[in-house]
Amino acid sequence: MKWFKWNFIRKTTFYVTPNYPDSSTKSYKFSLFRITAYTLIYTFIAWLVLIFILSVTPLKDFIFVLDNQELIAQRNKINDLQSKVELLNGQLQKIASTNERMKYALKLAKTDSINSSNPLYDTLKKTIHKKLPVGGNIFRVIVDLFNKNLQSNSNLIFLEPVTGIITQKFNSEKGHIGIDYGVPSGTPVYASSGGMVVFSDYTYENGYMIIINHDNGYITLYKHCSSLLKKQRDFVRQGELIALSGNSGKNTTGPHLHFEIWHNGKPINPEEILIK
Repeated sequence: MKWFKWNFIRKTTFYVTPNYPDSSTKSYKFSLFRITAYTLIYTFIAWLVLIFILSVTPLKDFIFVLDNQELIAQRNKINDLQSKVELLNGQLQKIASTNERMKYALKLAKTDSINSSNPLYDTLKKTIHKKLPVGGNIFRVIVDLFNKNLQSNSNLIFLEPVTGIITQKFNSEKGHIGIDYGVPSGTPVYASSGGMVVFSDYTYENGYMIIINHDNGYITLYKHCSSLLKKQRDFVRQGELIALSGNSGKNTTGPHLHFEIWHNGKPINPEEILIK
């Protein structure tokens, strides 16, 4: 039992002999008491350093596991933030879509042509037509009643394509086979009567022009436009938006709309049959 006596333990020593490749070998003697003291000191210093690191750095968040309530609270915050991000993303997409439509609307009024393959074309076209009806709903009903009554007589009625002052009248002797409306560029131009678009393109003399074929041998022409909203082989109703007025082509002296009506291959004076 003397192996466990305190004097024996206190006198116990350890020898450390490193194995170096040198010819001379050194041995280091340590007592059990000294080893224990060194171990306790180094452990105490290590704890102090660890406590200092955890107190001044966010390392404690990765070492110590949060309780269940804190985890649930943080998860709810994350879900709430994710919902707000999704809501903001949807709002940004709506704003971007509205911005594209606004830019496209400005393009219609400033450019000489329009790309009908653009996906915004039909949406914007329907919106403009809805916002800018000819004469209002009551007038639309009256026009429809006139058209139904006149169908039996195989006659057509023609409306003024724009709202403006006639600056030059029909004069076939001087080669002016239509009438000119003095309107600013970008003024909405409507179909004088329903029919099929047989031409919608740019010409050197008349600029951007639309020609609509109607029943009973009637044809209407809309010249010097800035933008064309209908393409060839489109069917249009009376009063439907088809173009924006402008100042395109060689034979123009300023912003206006040149409007013609032909019947059986001959130009006629539009003022004789237009309903104002």
